[in-house]
Amino acid sequence: MDSKALRSGGGLLEGIYRVIMRRTSVYATFVIAGAFVGERVVDYGVHKLWEYNNIGKRYEDIPVLGQRQSEE
Repeated sequence: MDSKALRSGGGLLEGIYRVIMRRTSVYATFVIAGAFVGERVVDYGVHKLWEYNNIGKRYEDIPVLGQRQSEE
């Protein structure tokens, strides 16, 4: 195989390397941003799952809690 042909082929991993991982500053920014976005996605998913599993058991779902009876 010709080594020049391998270099010009590219591919997905080589493209990712050229765009993201070639410079340390870009790579570190990508990792930090990915961690932040990933944390937000997991937090949202767990919150929705918890709400779905606890329908009717939460304080907001019980209408008589937190209301004062009117004195007439």
